Amino acid sequence: MDKGGKQMKSRSMRFIQGAAAASTLAASMFAALGSSATAASAAKPKLTIAFNVGAEADPFFISMSVGAYAEAAKLGVNLIWSGNPSQYSPSTQLPILEQLYSQKPNAIVIAPTDTKALAGITSQFVNAGIPVVNVDSGNANQSNISAWVTGYNYQGGQAAADALAKAINYSTVCTSSSKCAVAVGVSSLTTSTDAARVKGFNDEVKKKFSNMKLLQAVVSQSSPATAQSGFEQDIAANNLVGIFAVDGTDAEGATAAVAAKGAVASIKVIGYDAYATNEASLKAGTLAGIISQQPETEGMLAVKYAYMAAMKQHVPHLTQLSNPVLTPSSSAATLAKWVYATA
Repeated sequence: MDKGGKQMKSRSMRFIQGAAAASTLAASMFAALGSSATAASAAKPKLTIAFNVGAEADPFFISMSVGAYAEAAKLGVNLIWSGNPSQYSPSTQLPILEQLYSQKPNAIVIAPTDTKALAGITSQFVNAGIPVVNVDSGNANQSNISAWVTGYNYQGGQAAADALAKAINYSTVCTSSSKCAVAVGVSSLTTSTDAARVKGFNDEVKKKFSNMKLLQAVVSQSSPATAQSGFEQDIAANNLVGIFAVDGTDAEGATAAVAAKGAVASIKVIGYDAYATNEASLKAGTLAGIISQQPETEGMLAVKYAYMAAMKQHVPHLTQLSNPVLTPSSSAATLAKWVYATA
């Protein structure tokens, strides 16, 4: 079993142990209450909600888990949290989802690493009467998805283009005869979130900043080291003036690449996700801006809607959360509000 499987197994074991302790407590209470209690009420099972993400070591998903666990505790449901520790791909996500399917939860929340690759396993859950909620990224086919909670990613990409143009002083630096080379880094071009951000960015550049020259995207699969290597190659081969790092791990790789090349003053980076490391880079001047998300709120709402779907209650199908834009001039209070939780 891989590392992700071991981690999920250990968490499942903690869940089983917790359930055993809860059963012992319930039995003791029943004995104390005597004939006024019934065996049926004492043994009433909790709902179980499974929650699966692509790369659970990503601070975005760590922060999401904080909101998810808090809502699960509030609702009194069992939460099975799972995901590959670091690899963000359908090939590592699918086996974990198959394991979760065998556990037959009452509902499941999935952050798909690809818009189409998980369609089969998603249908298996739905056909078994298990509601599916998407969080962050979504399936291409939403007809059998009970709810989808995500950031407004297209708008985030537009905001990133505007912020980058301002940071590089586009109106004076970039001309039709000397276009500004801009790199884009992304974990996956087949994930709905990243694809929407790239589209928003590209559309805004086409509409307003035609003197930007966009390079072929660096695809990192949520690895900062892979992103750094790709950006270093872009810097070496082009007169680069800006980078749009489409998610948090790519922002880490971008700032590392720019620093390694001694180009902090000449290459401006707009990142995504308010990781603690990225906010430190913002304060240090190595990031020119951050498009933040609301992962705790996403996790909370995803569990809430999964619970409601399992209880046959109406849930809104699509919930898009706004993306705050953070800059070096943002107040300390604003930065503290949006930094992602780490535990």
